[in-house]
Order: sequence, then structure tokens, then C-alpha cells
Amino acid sequence: MKVQSQLKTHSYTPEGFIGDYCKLVTQTVIPYQYSVLKDEAPDTEKSHVYQNFLNAADVLAGGGGGDGFYGMVFQDSDAAKWIEAAAFSLANTPDPALEKTVDDFIDIIARAQDTDGYLDTCFTIKDKDRRYTNLLEAHELYCSGHFMEAACAYFEATGKRKLLDVMLKNAEHLYDRFITNGAPGYPGHPEIELALLKLYRTTKNDKCLQLARHFIDTRGTDPAFYSKEAEKRDWSVWNSDPWDNAYRQADKPARRLTDATGHAVRAVYLYTAMADLASSDNDSELYDACKRLWQSITKRRMYVTGGIGSTVHGEAFSVDFDLPSDTAYAETCASCGLMFFASRMLENEVNGEYADVMERAFYNTVLAGMQLDGKRFFYVNPLEVNIGISGISPTHRHDLPVRPKWYACACCPPNVARTIESFGKYAYGESSDTAYCHLFAAGKVSFENGISLECKTGYPYELDVKYHVSGSGRLAVRLPGWSHSTTVRVNGDPTHVISEKGYMYFDIDGSSEIELCFDKDIKRIYSNPVIPALTGKVCLMRGPLVYCFEGKDNGGSVADISLTDGDAVTALDDSLPGVTVIDVQAVRASYDGDSLYSDKAPEYTPITARAVPYYTWGNRGENQMRVWTDHLA
Repeated sequence: MKVQSQLKTHSYTPEGFIGDYCKLVTQTVIPYQYSVLKDEAPDTEKSHVYQNFLNAADVLAGGGGGDGFYGMVFQDSDAAKWIEAAAFSLANTPDPALEKTVDDFIDIIARAQDTDGYLDTCFTIKDKDRRYTNLLEAHELYCSGHFMEAACAYFEATGKRKLLDVMLKNAEHLYDRFITNGAPGYPGHPEIELALLKLYRTTKNDKCLQLARHFIDTRGTDPAFYSKEAEKRDWSVWNSDPWDNAYRQADKPARRLTDATGHAVRAVYLYTAMADLASSDNDSELYDACKRLWQSITKRRMYVTGGIGSTVHGEAFSVDFDLPSDTAYAETCASCGLMFFASRMLENEVNGEYADVMERAFYNTVLAGMQLDGKRFFYVNPLEVNIGISGISPTHRHDLPVRPKWYACACCPPNVARTIESFGKYAYGESSDTAYCHLFAAGKVSFENGISLECKTGYPYELDVKYHVSGSGRLAVRLPGWSHSTTVRVNGDPTHVISEKGYMYFDIDGSSEIELCFDKDIKRIYSNPVIPALTGKVCLMRGPLVYCFEGKDNGGSVADISLTDGDAVTALDDSLPGVTVIDVQAVRASYDGDSLYSDKAPEYTPITARAVPYYTWGNRGENQMRVWTDHLA
């Protein structure tokens, strides 16, 4: 059974927890990020994104290009993701001032497009003769993809076509190059594939579908492609190894892929496109490949937080069960990408497993990527931080104990913003006769099949959900895998509902009230012993939230704490307003003397340890943090 999970954004009006986050993004994050793009934010990493487009437009008009190009080769994509976040914000909360700001920016971007449809400020300003000569590293197609996504979102939110027409012209340009004229190659960083499929659905331009299919089907068919490309040029961006095809998911054709390998963001962006194309084409062979890759990630290479990519070396997957906590990479963008992949898997098969992972990634790693005030961001999401080591030692330098304001490589901040603002697209979906509730999000939804609902919930802290539903058809609600006991009431009467692949189905005819009461237990989560880094460890979860221990709440240190089998209860903490914390019975170890090692056993003192939701860590100053801790029976 298939479901079209990508609803039009305006059909969902966010409220509650998600609504508050959308307001934060709208009121704080989007204006702040725009000031960064314009180099107006104080004490923040220079971006130059806005100026790059002005300079490219100047070059195309016959000028000298101002102060030239500055930034990463993919710097343009920051603008695209910002526009996409702004578009989703406008769909949720119309704002004429923000819309005019975006329109003015789009005008500049349109002026920076060459007459043939090419759009990339780096090569327009300084390296026109190098266009498409380094698909391995140069990210031209990656940047095009992000602008295609932005164009679709902005058209959907406002009905305005200017950026959409710019990107259709760019797609025609790429189609002529890679299909009409037969230029070899495919992007070193997948992204455009999923974007072309969005552009196809938005415009019905069949060339977009053909080009997406071409890039997916061509990828990995010539293992020597990037090497032959490198031999033809005398320049490089990062001196990447052109033979490391597994790193960029090009070691074999897409339908033969078996394990999630290489750069984690590139991987899940590609897998998202593969799953989307499998759904569009009813391609069972491609979907089978997606299922293998899904199993590789979620059964062998995913953190309990929904983080993926365990090593700093290449920001990549390593090998099965290599999931260290203190050197984890778990890039924020990778968990955004895991959500994208999960949503497209739901388009092929309505299976609660996909939505469970989508939820885990969002409420833990994606939200952890942004500080609670919306002004600082994590690129990397470790599951353990030790002051004096994390962010300092060469082996742990990437695992920062506090969020920076911005990054030279700033892919994650706008990715978080666009993912939060588009949450309704992942929470709700529909087929011709069924409305789907994949995730639990307070607010009002109007489905195109005639069903409408209002969801009332304090999720993810209050684990009861109530739907007021009207219309005619079926409503499918996910039964989360973490809820071991769920009570269902329909119009006030207890009801036994049989779930199918993790979804409960209700027949709707007129108006109904459906109330779900999920499992509120605090759960101790134990790792499979195949993960050597977690032997004897335990962590806490309640609902979809993974919890962690911070020194702030536990006498400055969490490394000497071990959980026991005593009580665990919920509590509130004034330092984290609106957040439910957990107090759990534990012991603190004390060692004799200051020697590194001793033949005397430690003494244990009973304590009550406090745990906070993982996504909230690092918001109260620099301190020690652990998700997994020792367990003493």
C-alpha cells in the first residue's frame, strides 16, 4: 500500500510543541540566518553568500565582479536552503515583509543566472572555463538541486514562479548537457536527484524526471569515471581520491547497493531519491535496494539518537556496529537526510518502522542541532562530552561542548530551519481514500481527499493525542514502536484496534473523536552486545525522547555515575522551562587517592541523578554530558 506523504505545506497549521518551534524559526532563526548571509551578524563567521550573487550578476552584466567570490565551493546552497525555510515559514505564517525580502533576493539570484541557464556564483565569478570539469568535488549540481527544492517550496507557498522558472531553465540546461548532448557523469555529492523529482511533481516537466532517472541509473556504472575526469584537469578543490567510489556511493550501480557507505549525508540524499523514483516508477528492484540500505543503516549503523555517520574521517559511515559515543560524528544534516529517506520509504510502503526512525531522528539529533534560543548550531552531535578532551584532543576536536554561532561550512543551520518549518510534510500524508498521521503534531490539517482533522496534544512530553476528525474515508494513525501499551477511545468508548504494519485504521463517516493514550513509562534502553563501545551501558528514553546526563545537574560530573534498578520519575527543572526531566536512582563512585589506577575497589554512594532530553543538552554552559552510562544491578 502506497501513500503520498508530501502534503502541500499550507494544509497544516502547526500548534503546540511544533508550532512553538516554527515560531522560533520564523521569528528568530530566519532573520538571524539572513543577517549571516548578508554578513551583518556581529561576531559571526563571514558568509558572503548574498554578495556572491551580486558579484556574479555584475560579471554577467559586463562588470568586474566586485570583490570576487568568497567561501566554500557550495556556498550558494546556503541561500537556497534559507529561501526554502522562508517559504515553509510563509506557508505556515504569512508575512509580507519576509516575502518581499525573499522576492528581492530571488531577483538578484535570477540576475546571476547565465543566458544558457547555468547558475553557480563560484564558477560564474572566477572560473567560467572550469564549469562541469570537476563533478567529483565542485558541487555545481548539488547547488542546483537545493535551488530546485527552494523554487518548488516558494511556488507552493506563494504561487510566484520567478525562481521556479529560473530553475526550470537550469534543468533544461542540464538536460541538454547530460542527455541531449550525452556528456558523461553524475554528481559527486548527490542531491539534485531528489530535487529534480520534486521539480517534476511541481511542474510536470518530464525532462526533470528523465534527468533524475539518468543520474540514478548512470551512477556507479563506470568505476573509473572520476579518475578519468581528474586526469583531464590540473586543479582540485580538496584533492579527493577519485578512486574512493564507496565514499560517494558510486562503487556499483544503485540497484546493486547493499550497505550504507561513505559520506553519510550524500548517502541518505541519494537513497531518498532512489526511494522516490522507486515509488514514481513502481520499480520493485530499486525499492529492494532501498530496503537493503535501510536495514544497513537502522539495524547496524545508527545511533540511539537517530544520528548516522560514526566517524569524522569523511563524515562517514564506518563499519557495522562501530558506534562510539565520544567520537561520534552524527552530522545534523545526516539526520535531516534520514528523515527524508524515511518519508520516501513511506511512499512505497506504509510501515510504522519508517515513521519510528523519522521521529527518532527529528526529536533527538535534528533538534539537538540548534540551541533552544535558535542562535547557535551543532554540526556534529556526540553522545558523550568530556571537558578538557572534547573539542581539544586531536581525536575529539570535532565534538564540541558548546554550539558555535555559524560555520564556514554552514550546511546544517538552514537544514534544521527548513526541516522544522516543513514538519507537517513528514507528520501527515494521504492516499486517495486514507489520511495518514505518521507523526504526532498539534494543529489543524485539511487533506485533499476531503478529510480534515484537528490534533490536540502536548507531545512529545504529554503522551496523549486527541483527534477531532470529519469527512468520509479512513484515518490511519501510527502506533509508535516505543509504546508497549496503548489505550484507544473512539467517541469516548474504549476500542480495540488491530494494527497493520504499525498503523491503526479508523473508518470515518461524519465527525469522530479519537483519543490515544500512549505508554508513559520511563524505559531503560540496553545495547546489543554487538556494539562493543556500549558493553554494560544503559540509557533512558521516555516516549520518542532519548535522555542524557549533564554535569550541570549532577555535581559537575557524570563520568562517575552508574544507574541502578531503583525508581525513575519525571520532574520539572526551572533551568529548562517547559521541559520534562527524569530523576533516577544511581550511585556515584569514589576512588582512593589521585593515582590513575588502584587495586582498591571504588566506594559507591547512592544518589539521585537527573537526566534531560538529549536535544536540550549544551544550553546551560559548557559541561560534561553522557547519553550512555554504566549500569549496576
